[in-house]
Amino acid sequence: MVKYLRVNERIRASEVRLVGNKGEQLGVMPLAQALETARKHDLDLVEVAATAVPAVCRILNYGKYKYEQAKKERELRKRQKVSLLREVRLRPKIDNHDFEAKIRKVKKLLDGGDKVKVTVMFRGREITHLEFGWKLLQRSTELLKEVASVERQPMMEGRRMNVLLAPSSAQKAKMKEEREEGVKEA
Repeated sequence: MVKYLRVNERIRASEVRLVGNKGEQLGVMPLAQALETARKHDLDLVEVAATAVPAVCRILNYGKYKYEQAKKERELRKRQKVSLLREVRLRPKIDNHDFEAKIRKVKKLLDGGDKVKVTVMFRGREITHLEFGWKLLQRSTELLKEVASVERQPMMEGRRMNVLLAPSSAQKAKMKEEREEGVKEA
């Protein structure tokens, strides 16, 4: 969110409180004198607090200032983690090893901070044996209880049975800690 500031002749205040380019207070003066002071230093006069009485203006290189603000904003956006809803599909007759591989995949997604929807898909006459789906989802939530919390209990939606898992609070704290360590290193 780049904030547009009034610069040089666009400043409307008749009297301004001037701050130098190193942060030192230069006092309250008429706008014309402040503009002249900025020109002497080959810099811009930028209004940073228009609502203050008198308005606060700062002497700085406006192009460089805008660039640094945009850079800070990009850095903040880069650090934000967007949580996605991912889906892992199972079948009622899944083999043990395949099931374990799917559980590892779910753990990896949860470690990444995403919510995971574990779905058991029934085809044809498999729908008559819903207990296989219930057992499968119960087993998966049991195996994932250290890294995930159940956000929505197992339920049927047409020919699919779903459970929604979210990273547990301990997992979220661990991810936050890792993110902060990454920021300190940078």
